[in-house]
Amino acid sequence: MYYPFVRKALFQLDAERAHELTLRQLQRVTGTPLLHLVRQSLPFKPVNCMGLTFKNPLGLAAGLDKNGECIDAFGALGFGSIEIGTVTPRAQDGNDKPRMFRVLEAEGIINRMGFNNHGVDNLVENVKKSHFDGVLGINIGKNKDTSVENGKDDYLICMDKIYPYAGYITVNISSPNTPGLRTLQYGEALDDLLIAVKQKQKDLEMIHHKYVPVAVKIAPDLSEEELIQIADSLIRHNIDGVIATNTTLDRSLVAGLKHAGEAGGLSGRPVQLRSTEIIRRLSQELQGKLPIIGVGGIDSLVSAREKMAAGASLIQIYSGFIYKGPPLIKEIVTHI
Repeated sequence: MYYPFVRKALFQLDAERAHELTLRQLQRVTGTPLLHLVRQSLPFKPVNCMGLTFKNPLGLAAGLDKNGECIDAFGALGFGSIEIGTVTPRAQDGNDKPRMFRVLEAEGIINRMGFNNHGVDNLVENVKKSHFDGVLGINIGKNKDTSVENGKDDYLICMDKIYPYAGYITVNISSPNTPGLRTLQYGEALDDLLIAVKQKQKDLEMIHHKYVPVAVKIAPDLSEEELIQIADSLIRHNIDGVIATNTTLDRSLVAGLKHAGEAGGLSGRPVQLRSTEIIRRLSQELQGKLPIIGVGGIDSLVSAREKMAAGASLIQIYSGFIYKGPPLIKEIVTHI
């Protein structure tokens, strides 16, 4: 397979520059005969989840294609679902560069991107141009300069604009790179947000005559008590799904490695075990009342199966895809 050679070249570049270069190349082949160079023919392994039929259980996690610029190219690789975003109501540059770092020895990535994106209107236009035949998730967040107290308004603005085009919507309240965002995971703040989101979902269902499920993405850095409270809130407010987990602030497994001290969220192999533990515990609390989408450190068929054995109905990859490339998609979908 060609990917080891591609990776070697990309890993000579700064992590964010390599990311941008890859997206530009995928954009260039989209809509051309060259798209067959990345296309993979994979078995149809349908999964019913959140009232939707996914052609296979493996999805691309949010963060890789923030603006929905390469939906068709990622679709050609064989993903059953693609989650684009995180998108905010207004375009924003994100945090200062450099803001993405590889922790090579641990096959991890640290990022403090800060929801850099071109805004929800731009994303919608990109979605309109796409022809992906899988399930498209759209991940939404708040602008950095919107106060936490007014944060729910940003989520509702995004829901208004993306609802007609989304297969499902993900409410991201777990990124560590937007100040105060993670406080929305707790107590009254979470209840207030979920009440508003469910009311907006109900209103939009009436307007558009279709039901678009809403999932909430949570952090791996939760205490037992916090996880129990979140599970209770998700059930009480009839949330359609939960994505576990986002990146971690814990550096215990990468201590002493190059870039390990950089601020931001750590993804990849180092978060694998913690993410699976959260999924297992969450599954016990939810008791099948809503499905779990498992993400965090999936880098092999075995780690994918572990997530599903722990209670995930669907799985997503990001960092594992960066390190292992398209063969990882084929390996998982073929044998899961």
